[in-house]
Amino acid sequence: MTNGGKSTLSKSLHKQIPNSCIIAQDSYFKDDSVVPVDSNGFKQYDMLDALHMDTMMSEVVSWRRDPESFLRQRGLNPEHTTPSVDKEVFVLIVEGFLIFNYRPLNELFDKRYFMEIPYDACKRRRSSRVYTPPDPPGYFDGHVWPMYLKNRQEMESMVSGIVFLDGLKPKEELLAAVCKDVCQEIKRLRG
Repeated sequence: MTNGGKSTLSKSLHKQIPNSCIIAQDSYFKDDSVVPVDSNGFKQYDMLDALHMDTMMSEVVSWRRDPESFLRQRGLNPEHTTPSVDKEVFVLIVEGFLIFNYRPLNELFDKRYFMEIPYDACKRRRSSRVYTPPDPPGYFDGHVWPMYLKNRQEMESMVSGIVFLDGLKPKEELLAAVCKDVCQEIKRLRG
């Protein structure tokens, strides 16, 4: 979902969880010149074909192979948060609007959260943001929202175990709920 609060929640969660890292799908858009155009002349950014999913997947695999090295390569210092007898747990936060629609990536997730907001709030938030290139007139109603509905339906048909979050709730409340859930998972993984 565009403008649902994914990035805000991910960044806040990253600050709360030691040894965490964010990989954001928005960093993997293809060059604008190769993004497909539909019959209405709208760029098709809301499709997997508009993204370098192979590159994103490679980054995720690299993190899974050696999270400490991955953090160091990005200028982040791993924190040793547990005594040596405990297992150190690293957390990768994968954030994006189509991450659950890409099966190879989706199969790697331990936890899944989906931020949702109603049409009116989404349209209002989107209209207040500046995009490069800018949204052409009618883009939200003619492309963004219909693609969100299509992608969501596809996601729901192929993915289970998603926790749906109300993106209209206060940020602090959403962060507390997700952080609690993730911390419980970290505790479980430490054994």
